[in-house]
Parts: sequence; C-alpha cells; structure tokens
Amino acid sequence: MSKKHLIQDVSTRWNATYAMLSNALEFKEVFVNYADRESTYKNLPSDEDWKKVEDVCSFLALFEETTKIISGSEYPTSNLFLSELFGIKEALDAVALDGSEYMKSMAIKMKTKFDKYWGDCNLLISIGAALDPRYKMKLIDFSFRAIYSDNEAPRQMQIVRDTLYLLFEEYIDAHKASVVASSSSGTNSGVAAPKSSFASLTGRLGRELDTYLEDGFYIGEPGADFDALAWWKENNLKFRILSKMVADILAILVTTVASESAFSAGGRVIDPHRCSLGRNMVDMFICGADWYRHYYGLERKKNKKNEDTVTIELP
Repeated sequence: MSKKHLIQDVSTRWNATYAMLSNALEFKEVFVNYADRESTYKNLPSDEDWKKVEDVCSFLALFEETTKIISGSEYPTSNLFLSELFGIKEALDAVALDGSEYMKSMAIKMKTKFDKYWGDCNLLISIGAALDPRYKMKLIDFSFRAIYSDNEAPRQMQIVRDTLYLLFEEYIDAHKASVVASSSSGTNSGVAAPKSSFASLTGRLGRELDTYLEDGFYIGEPGADFDALAWWKENNLKFRILSKMVADILAILVTTVASESAFSAGGRVIDPHRCSLGRNMVDMFICGADWYRHYYGLERKKNKKNEDTVTIELP
C-alpha cells in the first residue's frame, strides 16, 4: 500500500488539522465525484480511510471544545480547568480500553503523557475548582476518582481540603491582625473595641468556608457564560474574608496567554524584519501590546492568512 500525504496547514496546531478533517467529512461525496471526473486524481480515500477520519474527529471533538473554552478567554482562571481535565481523562480511558486498534494506539500514548503530567495534584487548579460555586468539593470528589487510582484518590482529595482550610486560616489570621491594629488605634484615641464583639466577629468569619461548602450550588442559565470573580464580588458581604482569598486565587492565571494565542503570536512578532530582536525586547512587544489592548478594551485582529504548509506522511 502506497503512502498517502496529508497537507497540514499549521504543524504546531492539532486543532487546525481537526478542523480540516472535519470539514473534509462534510464533502466526502465531492471527492468521489471529483475522482470520476478527473483521471489524474489518484488519491481517493477508501471507505476504511473515511471511517478512521470519522473516529479521529469524533475523539478530538472533545479536545476542540476544551480548547475553545480555555482559549476563548484571553485570561483563563484556574476554576475553568478541572472539569475539562476530567472529561479528557474519561475520554482517554474509554478509547484506550474499547477503541479500535489504531485508536487505542493513539489514546494510550496520549494517556501516558496525561498521567505523567497530571500524576501529582495541581493544587491551584483543584482549589480554583473548589472555589467555583458551581462545583465546590463535589467536582473534586467526582473527578479525582477518575483521574487517580482507588487508593490515591482519597489522599489527593484530603490534600486539597486540608490546603484549602490552611490557606483560609492564613487570611483569618491576617484579618485578626488588622482588627487588633485598628482596635489599638481606637484605644489610643479613647475608644476601645469590646473584646466580646471582637471574638464574636472573628468566630463568625472563621465559619465562612464551612458555610460556603455546605450551601447549595450555583445553577446558572443554560448556555450562559459564568464569571466566578463576578459572583464572589456580588457575595462579598456574606463571605467577607473568603471573597478576598478567592480574588487572590482566581486572579492567578494558570497560563499567561491563551493557548490559541500561544500558537500564533510568534509569527506575528518574529517576522523576517525582526528576527534579530532579543528575547527581552520580544517579551516587551507581546506584553505591551496585550496590556494596551486590555486597557483600552480593544480586540485582537483575527489573522486568517497562514502561508505555512507542512507535508506529513500517513501510514
């Protein structure tokens, strides 16, 4: 069997290849008609080839959706990731066990890399998910049982819970210190804060995390975007200390740029006329342009032209 060639429009972006193959499926009959009309066309895919393309596209559709969710925002926060990771893990396990031979081979390689990369609990992603009012600890309990082994999952869940409470205690201690400093200032001016009210206040604030985790889940409108930071801002009077902690945690970007931008920014900055720029200068160009757009509310122009083509061989 002779080797067939696939022209991959962008060699570093699998989702571009997925889009190309999924679009080709829509015009499956066109290839047949073209082969009937054009005698020089000798690479008509067989029914087996089309079946493989369908299987690959069906499998990669989940990754395409995940990419859109994460890279759809230029500033993806940590609460977005765990549910997507769980879906990917579940899909990899299913294909690795029950897929056809060529799909199993691909899925097993992907699963090996996934397990190696996510073998240790990522606390930022896990705590971010726990502080998302749609998920809380339930998502962690549910997803960790799929991501980790039966023996490892409970240990990892306990690590997340313990870390969450330890972190919250640090914010409580910081709040107590600020209240004491404020009280001392009031004493110097002749007005002392009652100790009983101070103890009552700190005790109530200390139960915020328990209250949050025990309350019901937030259920938004179907299909509507959810902004976790906006939700916490609206509920900051109910969770005065916890909302401060959430603002600090969810403001931490899991990735400094959206993955969609990471694949394409280089070609726009390092063109033939700028190939001698140093790394620091390139960083300044990229970051400066990004900050400028964000400050003035400007959208990045979509670059639809890409003249790079790469030929790869398919067995």
